[in-house]
Amino acid sequence: MTLKSVIRAEAEALQAIFAGAMPVEAPMLVSADTLLDLYGEDIRGRAFTTHDPDRGELMLRPDFTVPVVQMHMDGGAEPARYTYLGEVFRMQDAGSGRPTEYLQLGYEVFDRENPLQADAEVFALMLKALDGLPIRAVTGDIGVLLAAIEALDTTKARKTALRRHVWRPRRFRALLDRFTGTGKPAKGRAEYLKAAEEQGLAAMIAQAGPPIGLRTTDEMNARLERLQAEAAADPIDQTQAEVLVSLLALKAPLSEAVDALQNFAVDLPGLQAAVEHFEARVEALKSAGVDVTDIPYEASYGRTQMEYYDGFVFGLLAPTPGLPPLATGGRYDALTRQLGGGREIPAVGGVIRPEQVHALRRAGA
Repeated sequence: MTLKSVIRAEAEALQAIFAGAMPVEAPMLVSADTLLDLYGEDIRGRAFTTHDPDRGELMLRPDFTVPVVQMHMDGGAEPARYTYLGEVFRMQDAGSGRPTEYLQLGYEVFDRENPLQADAEVFALMLKALDGLPIRAVTGDIGVLLAAIEALDTTKARKTALRRHVWRPRRFRALLDRFTGTGKPAKGRAEYLKAAEEQGLAAMIAQAGPPIGLRTTDEMNARLERLQAEAAADPIDQTQAEVLVSLLALKAPLSEAVDALQNFAVDLPGLQAAVEHFEARVEALKSAGVDVTDIPYEASYGRTQMEYYDGFVFGLLAPTPGLPPLATGGRYDALTRQLGGGREIPAVGGVIRPEQVHALRRAGA
């Protein structure tokens, strides 16, 4: 087992890359309500929970981004660049062998003047920090996926559902199939709607007996209205759905991805602005010294583990498949809005796992 002091020394050497940023500390305990609002109940399977008599339910920080964003939104100057180094805590599956506590090194940029330049800055610095290691870089753009969903010719409710589940690929595909009429309807939904139409909701509730639980009659009525509106809506155009599915499968070098995305925008015109934004970022990466011919773009990258990102995302991966990434990051503008109490600011950042860097260096040596 490598001593923590050795890993910390590795981390401190890496942190020198971010010398122009303000070093910050973050609390180890984060409000469980905050994390539950961001991630849903799934976070309980990944975080260690405790209880404080005054503050209520708390969780050991699973990463630094949330507490750093909270700190900045509570009164940080603008623009701001922060760096941090400390332990994070993740509950792991039994027998996985993965650590439940490890060091995380990070760099965050809050800057509303030139977000594209900030994207390129963070990515270039992460590459520089890991220079000389046999890493594989990969990039994505959650913003392109969200724009493609918004470009669909369908109801606002359907778009909202697809956006909410874009980070859950199986659920997303099941919803898309249902909205196009090619998937199986939800179990019992058709019978429920037919009974509600024939009998009325009030009669159904009366037959069911006294109300049990917390849901009110008004909430039941609102739910029924949503289901009825969904049943009455026209299916999503099959061609548009196929374009979206093909987009999700897109993999290409960054230097070629712009042309590929332009082709998708022909069938989804609402995608054009996001494609132009993507193209401008590629140019910003070039200006930052990144060779985009060697950097892959995968449209679905970030959909399973990067739930609060809503724009550019990236990973710097070890050459051996199955190992945790050495570094990950991306843009999370919406997170600042959620935690800012009415304020927001474009923000992007990345983290490095020093123990993975040390292990790769040791393997190479």
